[in-house]
Amino acid sequence: MKWPIAYRHRLVLLLFFLAALTYLDRICISIVGIRIKSDLHLTNTQFGWVLGAFALAYALFEVPAGWFGDRIGPRNVFLRIVIWWSVFTALTGVAGGLFSLIAARFLFGMGEAGTYPNSMIAFSRWLPRRELGRGLAWLGIGSQVGSAIAPLLVVPLAMSFGWRMPFFVNALLGLVWAGFCFAWFRNEPENAKGISAAELALIRAERRPVAQEQPVPWKSLFRSRNLFALMLMYFCSQAANYFFIAWMPVYLQEARHFSESGMKRVVFCLFVVGTAGFLAGGAIGDRLVQRQGLRKGRRGVGITGLGGCGLLILLAGVVPSPGVAAGCLIAANGFFSFGVMMAYGTCIDIGGNASGTVTGAMNFAGQIGAFLLALLFGKVADLTHSLNKPLFALGLLACAGALLWRIIDPEQEISQSRREGHQLPA
Repeated sequence: MKWPIAYRHRLVLLLFFLAALTYLDRICISIVGIRIKSDLHLTNTQFGWVLGAFALAYALFEVPAGWFGDRIGPRNVFLRIVIWWSVFTALTGVAGGLFSLIAARFLFGMGEAGTYPNSMIAFSRWLPRRELGRGLAWLGIGSQVGSAIAPLLVVPLAMSFGWRMPFFVNALLGLVWAGFCFAWFRNEPENAKGISAAELALIRAERRPVAQEQPVPWKSLFRSRNLFALMLMYFCSQAANYFFIAWMPVYLQEARHFSESGMKRVVFCLFVVGTAGFLAGGAIGDRLVQRQGLRKGRRGVGITGLGGCGLLILLAGVVPSPGVAAGCLIAANGFFSFGVMMAYGTCIDIGGNASGTVTGAMNFAGQIGAFLLALLFGKVADLTHSLNKPLFALGLLACAGALLWRIIDPEQEISQSRREGHQLPA
């Protein structure tokens, strides 16, 4: 059978659905957060620990999962990830109290760790460099589509069958994806059945050379100020992102007094606009890289995206109108989506054949930011009796992340910088 789209683009589609499922699973718990808090009698601080358990586990296992993908290829890691997370997504639905819920979410986060590092490995082996920005954009769009679908799927299920049912449905969807991955995906285009000779030649000519036996340059990683700046930037970035996927549904209902139906519409719009942001960021990022080089291209999109996100979050915290605040947050997520995938492109740029490990290191820092946001947002809200107060710190943190882009150099590969004796940017 001759497919109408290229094999590598079908790979992008597979990873698009993977990203959609990861965010469908992640945001599910926040959409039913009010119901869970009521049923299990949880405070905002306690619910923050539930949200933070996922982010902490995700952070701790990002680097090992990325390193493992660099060593054995992403296919088996993907299968482990999706089967594991499906099991613990289902077990979230049977939790009977705070501690069992925290345990289920921690183990769920452990399972999902490595999704994006291994996606970067797959892209680095399958996509010509000129298509990388658009491939990354579709991965980001998958996250937004999954998040946008989540309220449309989760709210009706929760209203009809209770808050536990959506977790069982999401687990089943994950197992279906794992079946497709097992049957079709291969680590290398050379091992894929049905790929044309012309497409294989194109990939080989324009991708980064694959050297699986080359050891990860651990000393270079630990000494790289370039990577350290990237990690700090992503710490700030993911703190902002985790508000959108973890706390925003609760914020809309408790701070801005939206109904559950109103919250559902706002969250849907939030991620539709995010999808547009990813499309624009991928297209503009590729064009800027071609015209102005990696440094200006990646930095320009990254600064614009994260800086715009931070300013709009600050504005949302001070405007009195619930509708205007919701509009600011929708636009903030659009800016975030516009710029965020430049970070993943930079991981491939500077990581070389250790791109999975580098992405894991960056995502480790990002998920630590998400973990602290999950805890501190709820704690500050309880102490100040306001869900608006934490937005000020969050907006300033995003703006700080935008400034960090100015010292990240996507043109300086980590292993080469040490071998050639180059000084990394301060």
